[in-house]
Amino acid sequence: MIVNNKRKIVENLELKDRLVTIKRVTKVTKGGRTFSFRAIVVVGNGNGLVGFGLGKAGEVAAAVAKGAVLARKRLIKIPIYSGTIPHEQTSKFGGACVLIKPAAPGTGVKAGGAMRAVLESTGITDVLARSKGSSNPHNMVKATIAALSELRNVYMVSQNRGISIKKVFEG
Repeated sequence: MIVNNKRKIVENLELKDRLVTIKRVTKVTKGGRTFSFRAIVVVGNGNGLVGFGLGKAGEVAAAVAKGAVLARKRLIKIPIYSGTIPHEQTSKFGGACVLIKPAAPGTGVKAGGAMRAVLESTGITDVLARSKGSSNPHNMVKATIAALSELRNVYMVSQNRGISIKKVFEG
């Protein structure tokens, strides 16, 4: 079932979880401090589907499980062409700004931290990525997902414009 032309609800797909970051957070109350854990999880099938989730719980394993469940609900489809992306894209979320560029076969994933987790979970094998601004993992993941969701391949462009694929390359 496709919702909003990009989001999917998936039950029986082989999705791999990837833990981006885990942090211990504290809530100060009248009785003292209460500790819990926050986990950012990225899931993907390695073939163009990717999603992320943030889980919070008193135990690390429970936080990761909650994040994975939420990530499975937020899957989006990314166009991949020969192991790379169709075109250059930038995106910003909060203080994090990301730039992703297509790369030649054999280049590998030239990205760091949270961006690498998202790109590898998607199934992209050759890409150049640059992080500008904040390195906050939560905002980096959201900015990377936003950049990937704005990618369009030739078929999407021709369909949106109502012209043939040949005319897309001419004009």
